[in-house]
This record gives sequence, C-alpha cells and structure tokens, in this order.
Amino acid sequence: AVADYPKPSPYPVTWELKFEFDDPRRVVVDIPGSSVPKAYWYVTYTVTNETDTEQVFLPMFELLTRDGRVLRSDQGIPAIVFDRIKRREGKQFLEPFTTIGGDIRIGEDEARDGVAIWEEPDPRMGAFTLFVSGLSGETAIAKDARGQDLKDADGKPIILRKTLQVEYDIPGDEVFAGEDLLKRINETW
Repeated sequence: AVADYPKPSPYPVTWELKFEFDDPRRVVVDIPGSSVPKAYWYVTYTVTNETDTEQVFLPMFELLTRDGRVLRSDQGIPAIVFDRIKRREGKQFLEPFTTIGGDIRIGEDEARDGVAIWEEPDPRMGAFTLFVSGLSGETAIAKDARGQDLKDADGKPIILRKTLQVEYDIPGDEVFAGEDLLKRINETW
C-alpha cells in the first residue's frame, strides 16, 4: 500500500525559480521530406533566478494526454519547428530545450526565455495536463502506508520533486484544430 502523496509547500522552503509561461499554442509546419505538414504544440516561458545564489536549471516538461499517455517535450523535434516558433513569437533571445539548461544567474537581467515543444498527439486534444519540474529544490522521499521509504527496482529511495501542474481543456473538435478556445482549468504545485 502507498501512503497519500506528500503535499508541496505553498511557499518556497528551499530555492525556487520564478517561472512565467504562456498557455500552449499550436503551430503547423511543413517538414522537409514529409508530404503533409505536421502540427506541434508549444509553451514559451521565462525563467528568472531571484534567489541569492546561482542555480542549475534542468527543466523537464511533460504532457499528459486525455488517454493517459505521458509525452516528454522536445523528443525528435526538427530544428525547423523551433525556428518557426521563434519567428512567430518574435522573441530574439528564445532558446531551444537543448541550450537553456544549465546555470541561471541571479537577477531579472539574467532571465532566460525558452520553449517546450511536442508533436501533436491527437488532432482532438480535449483535456490535457502539463507538468514542469526543475523549478524548485524541494523534494520528499515517497513512503508506503506504514511510513517506510519506497524503493525503486535498484533498491534506491524514490525521490519526489516539487512539480508545477497545469490543467487545460479545449472544447471543440478536430475540424478547426488550433482555433478552438484553450481554457486553463487549474494550476497547482
């Protein structure tokens, strides 16, 4: 049996990066070698270190589809997709996932702009959830119902990390994909 999951602190108890993001958007791109254009979803964001020391930013973005699939961002995304998004957004310093990870210096003037990208998993997206980790140093060890540490297959404790969860809904259908209203339903740690 597994105990109830630990609840993250509503206020920072360790380092935490300021994370501002736009709601997901859809873009359709002609990919060289493909006979039909492909659709992608992306989230642009700005991360700022307002702590008193430099922090290492190693983000992980995951999309949970309504049918239960968990998709990591930036897996096999052609460079042309990032280039198209950068032009569309007009953000001169927008960085792809491959370069934004690493040290984040202190202060507003050291903020970094990034983007997380997924190939569209379904033309009728419906409800989906985004998970963003790497924004906080807060962790907890998973426990079973008796209070004992849960272990992975190698016998190491399972460590849970404070993760931002954002739930969305897109009422509509695949007929005008990308044009239906996107609603942010909930945002929580």
